[in-house]
Amino acid sequence: MVTQYDEKGKIFTQVVSKHPAAVVIQTDQQTSIRGTIHVRPNARVKDEMNGNERFIAVTDAVIYNSQGEEISRVPFLVVNTDHIVWLIPQEETNR
Repeated sequence: MVTQYDEKGKIFTQVVSKHPAAVVIQTDQQTSIRGTIHVRPNARVKDEMNGNERFIAVTDAVIYNSQGEEISRVPFLVVNTDHIVWLIPQEETNR
């Protein structure tokens, strides 16, 4: 890993450590998404959602319509957090 320092001594690295969290996301367009988001160490899914990022990356995403039918599978999806109605860690669901 390469570490860089700026003139004030601030440390920059090229790798951001995160751990995967399987989630179910409900959007305001009545679609739901099952996939994995990535959370910083010692942070909660809630912390990731409350951050200042406007978009959240979802990997291995499966998108469902309002009837629960699968409409798409993609390896990477970016969701605008303004359109998320709710988000549940998948281990807390019964599906």
